[in-house]
Amino acid sequence: MKRRDFLKLSLASAAVMASATPLRAEDKPKEIRIGTQKGGFFPAVKARRTIEDTFKPVGIDIVWVDFQFGPPLLEAINVGSVDFGYVGDAPPIFAQAASAKIRYAAAVKQNGSSQAIIVPKDSPIKSLADLKGKRVAFGKGSSAHNLLVAALEKAGLSWTDITPAPLAPADATAAFVKGSVDAWSIWDPYLALAELKENARVIAWDKDVHKPNSFYIVGSDFVEKYPAVVARLNAAFAAEGVWANSHHEEVAKAQAEATGVDLEAVKRFVDRSVYSVVPIDDEVIKSQQAVADRFARVGLIPKQVNVADIVWKWTPST
Repeated sequence: MKRRDFLKLSLASAAVMASATPLRAEDKPKEIRIGTQKGGFFPAVKARRTIEDTFKPVGIDIVWVDFQFGPPLLEAINVGSVDFGYVGDAPPIFAQAASAKIRYAAAVKQNGSSQAIIVPKDSPIKSLADLKGKRVAFGKGSSAHNLLVAALEKAGLSWTDITPAPLAPADATAAFVKGSVDAWSIWDPYLALAELKENARVIAWDKDVHKPNSFYIVGSDFVEKYPAVVARLNAAFAAEGVWANSHHEEVAKAQAEATGVDLEAVKRFVDRSVYSVVPIDDEVIKSQQAVADRFARVGLIPKQVNVADIVWKWTPST
């Protein structure tokens, strides 16, 4: 058996073992509030009810809370209105710099194919260097923010060489269609929709610029009080990730039905997505620290942060 396949099997088995481990009343909350975003495999997970089935036997209800993108989700975790959620690489950096009460719980090592910087099909912009002097949209504090900063650095440009247009995805979509921005740093499914509906052209993928990751984030108070619950959550999502990686058709169908997003666009981004949930290792910490250092270097966060300080260690076998 290959090591990768063994790890997948181990993670899936851990979810089953965790669900069979009893939790004392004082070790569990009445409910877990999980924050999700429009992308990802969450509609399929919700439809399968595997998370609910994992926690129902121990008397814990699951509440799903949807967000447009990462920063407001992390703010909800910080103030205690959400317990656990999924975001890209940049939001936790901004949150940590603001002393938010969060912890990294698990990671998804992305392949860099589900986020990009795009331009209109007839745009004269051909390369990252051509962004100089241009108005570029992005979600402030999002993973697309990180992509844009890293891309400018790679092209030898500074943040002041462009006109930043911080816009939430819905507003950025309208601005891109109207032509009021010259370029847009964005993730799926908005990326896939722009490609298919507007014939948007990619000038740089995530993988062309840096090594991206996504994260499951948990409230610091929650994980300190209920570590066994968080371990069980991680294991359950890891098992769902194993399933999703080999069931793209079901993931896409559930996503399209739940969001109303065009099925063709959904299939496109599902086929280029990764869902494997893994513990946060030294490689992930190093990559995430590079994000933090980049933001500190260009003055986007008020202070330097040490990513390792807020990593909660998850061991799948427990």
